[in-house]
Amino acid sequence: MNLAPTASLFARLALAALLTASLLPATALALSYCASDGQKPHSALLERFVSADCADCWRDPATRKAPAGALALDWIVPGSQGDDAPMSAVATRDAADRLMGLGASLHDGRFEALERVHPVPGLRLRVAHGLPVNDYIGTSIEAAPPRALRTSGEVNAWLLLVETIPAGVEGSPVERNIVRNAFITSWSGRDALSKQEQKRFYESRPMRVADGARTPRLRVVGWLQDAQGKVLATAASRCEGK
Repeated sequence: MNLAPTASLFARLALAALLTASLLPATALALSYCASDGQKPHSALLERFVSADCADCWRDPATRKAPAGALALDWIVPGSQGDDAPMSAVATRDAADRLMGLGASLHDGRFEALERVHPVPGLRLRVAHGLPVNDYIGTSIEAAPPRALRTSGEVNAWLLLVETIPAGVEGSPVERNIVRNAFITSWSGRDALSKQEQKRFYESRPMRVADGARTPRLRVVGWLQDAQGKVLATAASRCEGK
């Protein structure tokens, strides 16, 4: 994600909202800081792709539901109608890039991919986010301990800002996690690590809230993927009381 220079102040404020969360009283913390702590690991990752041109695909009652224990993500791919597409407001270039990265294309306006998670013994993945500040949210992803990834070589860490849409809302027959923003970085357990890096891989950054997104519905999702495309771990934040 590239931030314009004028957004640097907003970016720092957003990160501050996340990084200072640990200093807040417990009651305030529950309202300002959300993480994946205490969540059960996912057994699979389901990615549903829909063309922004295909409103019927979004409303289709035959839409595949996430299997028990799976994490579902919804990518809205820009359509041929551009800004005139029915779902252009939630379409992202990230969706088109992810679809291409899977070596796939849309068929009748949609595509689905289900990948089993291949857990790495001892590996812990965590994601977290703070409150929106001037259209940005401070987010983070971390994996520990790095030595658990030594045999996996370089891995890609995906951090997504998603908007959760309950089933029955806005015409969707299933609950959806629409990808609103995405960040990807690479980590390698084979690299010579500093003393601090030997404890964990860590990345924190502000992510812009897309126009029209409802902030109470936002959360972060992350996963680790090796060079062969295998998903090694997933995590999704959950706010206290939700």
